[in-house]
Formats: sequence, structure tokens, C-alpha cells
Amino acid sequence: MTGKVLTIEEVVGSLESGMTIGIGGWGSRRKPMALVRAICRSDLTDLTVISYGGPDVGLLCAHGKARAVVAPFVTLDSVPLEPHFRIARQRGTVAFTEYDEGMFMLGLYAAAHRLPFLPTPAGLGSDVLRVNPHLKTVRSPYEDGQEVIAVPPLRMDVSLVHMNRADARGNAQYLGPDPYMDDLFAKAADRTYVSCERLVETSGFLKEGPVQSLLISRSHVTGVVEAPGGAHFTLGEPDHARDEAFQRLYVRSAGDPEQWAAFRDRFLSGDEAAYQEAVRAWREESL
Repeated sequence: MTGKVLTIEEVVGSLESGMTIGIGGWGSRRKPMALVRAICRSDLTDLTVISYGGPDVGLLCAHGKARAVVAPFVTLDSVPLEPHFRIARQRGTVAFTEYDEGMFMLGLYAAAHRLPFLPTPAGLGSDVLRVNPHLKTVRSPYEDGQEVIAVPPLRMDVSLVHMNRADARGNAQYLGPDPYMDDLFAKAADRTYVSCERLVETSGFLKEGPVQSLLISRSHVTGVVEAPGGAHFTLGEPDHARDEAFQRLYVRSAGDPEQWAAFRDRFLSGDEAAYQEAVRAWREESL
């Protein structure tokens, strides 16, 4: 296949330090981890990361790549708080802008539709305005004159998403129970790169799932990467479940500098093929 097909290294090589990068998925579910791991291996730094955060945010914090994070949460789902993000916040090494989930979604919608803001009553009467002094309120121009929060757009230089299937032109399909907000990330960014479990011919999409599962249009995609297992250790159903045992290993390693160094050296020091091989070897040892 030709078209927009790239390698992981080509995608990361097109990025620049200081960028604002959006990362799709949700918590520890269908994250573009192969691309995140490649960013961790790169010289990139000073990134602003916009995400329904999970281990993508944690790894970027642990490797000193993230300057700031914008998120409604940073979680591993079965583990409530991502450990490396927690450590970064406790040490004050990363700035954090926290919205609730609805406000965050509206920020994505505003960016996707090139709007200056979208209104919401969510957050009024709470500490959202106190901890986010950049947020402004506006009044409805209609009779009720209701005061609402004007949620600014979450604009991104680049977004990275992981899908179950894609074709060489950049059309992409999810096959799990939830699209999350990956289509909004694709529309909200100047450039979008899609990693996928498997590249298929365009005519083969309907063999995989219903037409509604074609979530991302090629018109919003700059490049596509075939990365089997590229969401590991996060949930990538129906292709694979979350690797809960490996996630526990990741969490345990975060609390101790020596354990983290050993984890990083074993699993994160090589390229993606080396990572997948190291995971296979670890799994065989654990049987």
C-alpha cells in the first residue's frame, strides 16, 4: 500500500518541540501507545498534551516530554490515578489545566468547528472558574440572559489516535463499543496521524463492521501507520483486552526509581519491535 502510509519514525520525525499534541482514546483505552513510546525515545520536549489522559500522559511526564497537560482526568481506569502523572504534579514539573468531561468535550467541539468558544452552564458555582482564571463567562443574547461559561477551543498542532482498522488513504474504523472522541481530535488538529491494528483495502471496511464504525475521514488525516499491538497495554477491543498484568507491573515500577529504571531499560529503550518482543518474553516468563 502507498497513499498516506508512514512509519512510526516518520510520524515522530515530523513533530517539533513546543507543539500542542492531542492524544485520542480514553483513560487506559485505545491509546496510540506505539506513537507515544516513540515520542518518549525522541528528542522532543516542551510539549502541551491534550488528552482524556491515561498512560500516554504518564509516560510523557515520566520522560520529561510534557510541559503542560490539559485534561479532565488522568487515569488507568482499573487504577484511579496515573502514577507518573501524580508524581509529576507532586513535584511541580508539569502544569495542569483541569476541565470537567463535558467542558473538555465542548473545547474539542469548538476547535473542530473553528469556533471561538462554546457555552455551557457546567462549572458555574464550582471551583472551576477559580482554578482556571482564564475562563470567562458570557450572557445569552436572548430573553433569559442566562450566564454561562465560554469554553475556549482546544486547538492542537497535531493529534494522534489509534484505530482498529484503516486504509492507505487515512479512512479509519473503530470496532469496539465506543468511538470515544477520536473524530473530534482529528478535526480539532492541524494534522492528524492514525495508527491502526491493521491496514485494509477500502472495500474491506464493511467486512469488518457497519458503515457507522467508519469514524475518521481521510480528509482529516495526514498519515497512517500500521502498528499491530500499538495500543498495548491499553484496551484495544475487539483486537485485544487491556493487559492488566502488565499495567500492574507499570504501576509498581513507578513508585521506585530503581524499579522504574529497570522497567524503562527492559521495555522502553528500543524501538517498537523491541518493545513488543520484550513484552512477549515477559509474558512467557510469567506463565
